[in-house]
Parts: sequence; C-alpha cells; structure tokens
Amino acid sequence: QVQLVESGGGLVQAGGSLRLPCAASGRTFSSATMGWFRQAPGKEREFVAAHRRTGNNTYYSDSVKGRFTISRDTAKNTVYLQMNSLEPEDTAVYYCTAATQSLRSSWYSDYDYWGQGTQVTVSS
Repeated sequence: QVQLVESGGGLVQAGGSLRLPCAASGRTFSSATMGWFRQAPGKEREFVAAHRRTGNNTYYSDSVKGRFTISRDTAKNTVYLQMNSLEPEDTAVYYCTAATQSLRSSWYSDYDYWGQGTQVTVSS
C-alpha cells in the first residue's frame, strides 16, 4: 500500500552532515506519521525521529535531539532526515517508516511500513 525508499547514506567524518531522503509511493495519503529508526550491529532497532502530519509535529530520541531534524515535503511525498554533528555512535543502518495512525511512539511494532534501509558510517 505504501512503499518507502531511503537514500543518501554513506561515509562521513565525525562532525560532518548527511541528509537522508525517503521517497514514498502508493497510498501516501494514509501515512499520518512518518519517521526514522536505526539499527547498529548487535543492537535492536532504535527510534530516531518522527513527524506527525497533523500539526506538523516532530519528536526525537534524546540521543539525536538538537543534532537531527526531520521534515516532510507533502508535495513531493518525501520525508527527510537532516543529520548534523555526526558522531561515530550514529553509525547504523537507517530505516524510513510510516504509520497509518497519528502517533507519537518509539516502538517499531507501532509502525506499518518500512524502507529497505541505507547505511550511514561515521568515522573518527
């Protein structure tokens, strides 16, 4: 129903920046919430940020607050994750996600659709 494709990952030095776009297709009007998770080797999938369409509200995990910014371009059906002041601890596969409900949740099981992931590697 909703397909998500992330891109923009790569290798960056600590302190640098990356911008990850996630293009949505299909029944994009049903995506009341879109967000990002990440998964580092040996760790569980971790909530990063989310955007609720109603009210244009955003929320972030404490580990990225103040450094990452999520935004949504409804005309392009694209959500972005702007990552600044990157640290080696940010190294992970980043996944775009969407939920049909308007929610504020850090639980991956609450989300309905997932992209394939894009690798972000931050070197020291």
